[in-house]
Amino acid sequence: QVQLVESGGGLVQPGGSLRLSCAASGIIFSIYAMSWYRQAPGKERELVASITSGGDTNYADSVKGRFTISRDNVKDTVDLQMNSLKPEDTAVYYCNAVHFVFRYWGQGTQVTVSS
Repeated sequence: QVQLVESGGGLVQPGGSLRLSCAASGIIFSIYAMSWYRQAPGKERELVASITSGGDTNYADSVKGRFTISRDNVKDTVDLQMNSLKPEDTAVYYCNAVHFVFRYWGQGTQVTVSS
């Protein structure tokens, strides 16, 4: 049974930081490309950041220079370090794993940026 379990969400003030973590089980983690998506109320789900099995990273323009994605192929985790958070970063953040036709989602974790 494949599971992606996100943690680390919460309420933070503008300018603050949060670190999200996604723990994977039931997959050969090292061969999967891992991504973080987010979905704000009334908006479509969007890609935030991704990291390939080889460690190459990609970021949405809106988060470049503020967010950093990383993976640990020993612990089977993928993290998203979020700095300089803005109110527009408020959303449910989802972990995603992809390998060819295989795609899995976590349940999501809420991030709220508000004073």
